[in-house]
Amino acid sequence: MTMSVEQLWSLPETALIAAYAEARRRHAEKKFERDTQRARLEWMRAKLFVNTQGNVTERKMAVDVSEELARKGQEVREMTRDLDMLKIDVDVIDTMIRLRGAHGGPPIHGEEAAEKTAEPDGE
Repeated sequence: MTMSVEQLWSLPETALIAAYAEARRRHAEKKFERDTQRARLEWMRAKLFVNTQGNVTERKMAVDVSEELARKGQEVREMTRDLDMLKIDVDVIDTMIRLRGAHGGPPIHGEEAAEKTAEPDGE
């Protein structure tokens, strides 16, 4: 995080909300980048599995011992760590907004949002 908690606490409400929006934008960008790399890694594993000669066990072994795939897997794990750090930034700023009494909407997760749209109103 570029700012300490004390600095966040002293920010005006508009600047705090702008920092929150920026942190969420960075988190979304990094998540998209990580998910793209993860999908590429899975595609490379599948391609290597199909193009390798031998039975299933030999093919799986070839995928498991590939140094290139191991390196790419490590990169994805590092991206996940960075993404988790950005999520912490978002959560800290969100908590700061809520502690200061600003009105931020409650977070709606995927399953909860689907349930809310499926329920009929007034019944």
